[in-house]
Amino acid sequence: MAAARRTRDRRYRRLPLDLVREEFARLADGSGPLAVDGTAFAGLPDRMLGLGELRGLLLRPECPGTVRDAVWAHLVARARAVGGCWTVACAGMALPALVRVAAWVAARYPGDVQDAEAEVLAGFCAALATVDLGRPHVLLRLVWAARRAGFAALTDALDAPVPVAPRFGPAPPRPGWGHPDLVLARAVGAAVLTPAEAELIGATRLERTPVLVWAQEHGAAVQGVYARRRRAERRLVAYLRDGPPPPAARSGTRPVPGHAACPGVPTAACCPVRYGGGESCEESSVLVHKSAVFSGLRR
Repeated sequence: MAAARRTRDRRYRRLPLDLVREEFARLADGSGPLAVDGTAFAGLPDRMLGLGELRGLLLRPECPGTVRDAVWAHLVARARAVGGCWTVACAGMALPALVRVAAWVAARYPGDVQDAEAEVLAGFCAALATVDLGRPHVLLRLVWAARRAGFAALTDALDAPVPVAPRFGPAPPRPGWGHPDLVLARAVGAAVLTPAEAELIGATRLERTPVLVWAQEHGAAVQGVYARRRRAERRLVAYLRDGPPPPAARSGTRPVPGHAACPGVPTAACCPVRYGGGESCEESSVLVHKSAVFSGLRR
């Protein structure tokens, strides 16, 4: 607790609740006008009570809850009518509970501890003007209002953008690198999968579409779809494990996904496709494996 209430340079600093404690100690000696008449409350001594003594009496386990509520209703009413010292008196009377709340918030607060305590104390003082004095557990509801204020400040601080060096500004959003759709999209961009293979994996693996249904919708054989997905998934696993495939051996050519760009398929086995005939035929920039179904070389 003591360590949490020190600055980073380890020099003790007066925090908001420290100021409340000091001011309450000055008001609680019983010689001033803030003493409470105990004769007005059943169960309390029939004399004027200083605030320090009164707080000790209310903190005793044997003190009835009705007496606590009556005293707290009196204190809050005085704070509303007079303000000033009576508001400090209410904060000092609730100081043991406020310290616990502030310690919980400050332990998680990413900013200055002084700001965390100030938010808790501000929530407590704001609740003095709105708490229903006709209902029981007046102090408990005041403390919960302080806790809600501290929790709201904590949530705002944790959701705030993180400063980015070398100057302060909003932080870029976190990239969704691990999303399965983005993984498939990067595999297509790296020529590891074809768009059709990525759609097959996404539909049957991510969307849980049965392979039989997918095959019927696309007019393909079920066993062929299974084999096609198995080959594509092997290349995808190799891509995720070993990184993108090496660039094509020839400049200006693009490997066909699953063949020239994938381990285990020799580059020499891939031959360019020519269009046209004679000496003026054009060479395609797409490498096609001679054993591929779409190469035209298999029967």
